[in-house]
Amino acid sequence: MKIIVIGCTHAGTTAVKNLTRLHPDAEITVYERNDNVSFLSCGIALHVGGVVKQAKDLFYSSPDELTALGATMHVNHDVLAVDTDKNEVRVRNLTTNEDSTDQYDKLVFTTGSTPIVPPIPGVGLKNIQLCKNYHQAQQIIEKATDAKKIAVIGAGYIGVELVEAFEAYGKDVTFIEGADRVLNKYLDREFTDEVEQTLLEHDVKLALGEKVEAFQGNDNGYVHAVHTSKQIHEVDLVLLCVGFRPQTDLIKDKVDTMQNGALLVNEFMQTSNSDIFAAGDNCAVFHNSAQHAAYIPLATNATKMGTLVAYNIDSPKIAYKGTQGTSALKLYDLNMASTGLTEESAAMYGLDVRSFTLVDHVRPTFMPTAEEVKLKLVYEHESMRIIGAQVMSTADMTQLMNTLSISIQQNMTVEDLAFSDFFFQPHYSKPVSLLNTLALKVMEERDSSDKVTEEMSI
Repeated sequence: MKIIVIGCTHAGTTAVKNLTRLHPDAEITVYERNDNVSFLSCGIALHVGGVVKQAKDLFYSSPDELTALGATMHVNHDVLAVDTDKNEVRVRNLTTNEDSTDQYDKLVFTTGSTPIVPPIPGVGLKNIQLCKNYHQAQQIIEKATDAKKIAVIGAGYIGVELVEAFEAYGKDVTFIEGADRVLNKYLDREFTDEVEQTLLEHDVKLALGEKVEAFQGNDNGYVHAVHTSKQIHEVDLVLLCVGFRPQTDLIKDKVDTMQNGALLVNEFMQTSNSDIFAAGDNCAVFHNSAQHAAYIPLATNATKMGTLVAYNIDSPKIAYKGTQGTSALKLYDLNMASTGLTEESAAMYGLDVRSFTLVDHVRPTFMPTAEEVKLKLVYEHESMRIIGAQVMSTADMTQLMNTLSISIQQNMTVEDLAFSDFFFQPHYSKPVSLLNTLALKVMEERDSSDKVTEEMSI
């Protein structure tokens, strides 16, 4: 069996590692347009902030390692076309500029995503920087050294992390976001209010509800100002973090896709073409909370999907379990995480939901450390099915979201959670665990509501 893998970041790397292990007799050829594999772009902010000293430490594999495992690696090679009738790819060697063709029995399409570059006047000016790959990370560090006023555009996780890193680096930072609050895709307002207050306390300028309309340059072609719908911000460096789009141009007209071009795969990572498998940021995933296909570019999704490609490449064996989009963030002293849908995002899927927010302590108050924690549960009104959760504390309680992620994946209800078994030990938890307490509070609220309804009907 001849397998060609196009693209080798997270999904591609895990696919190749497992393909060489599970199919030692297969001929596995990898084409990657960059000169590296497996770069963790989520660590760029850590590099900017000096936590990770060398950007090269953000790799967890290499072309040499994959070669040693048995793959034929072609870095600095760009796939120009895929002929699905002939099972053939046309490839350009970016070093020699020579073109060639290669045949496959199975194609693994793991091309990932690319940062969205909005069509804003002036977006091509110097010092307007994307934040995705290894070379961009190096450019950010180089340009940030001399920059004094930095604007970060886009208030998702990457944007928030970069803002903190630049502020700690002693820069004058402006945070620009078209929505009226930060992290609106991950957290509801009672959490994002606290995040925004923390940023303000660290002298970050918040420009929320401001749409970027143009970039202004100086006589040397460097960005000088950002014009928004409300004001003008003077800058000497701009970081664009407005989201990602799937890189699927090679085959998006040959297989089924979402409207944004993300490839639709079945539970065994197979596209609508039986010879083409796909995984990672170029794919849609099944969102267990929404019970719907969604585009959620996360390394955690990519690595699982890449592994499943290897298991299912010759026949269906292990089905994908779907995702909850579970993620976490550390901002100064705040630890926060979320899983599933927020109240706001649930409405986008037409779900009738309710929520409950618990403010409690992580340990019994007789313990020397008993930090406060804010914990929210989002659930369907009628079925009481858990569909989302959020947590925030100066203590690290983010693992609660992994527990609730499993709860969503297993279609657990609030009642299931209320009586699930969790340990008690004063160093770590309370006699009634926070998750039990949260669910029991929801049940108490429902019982009270039912009682009022019953009394009104008498």
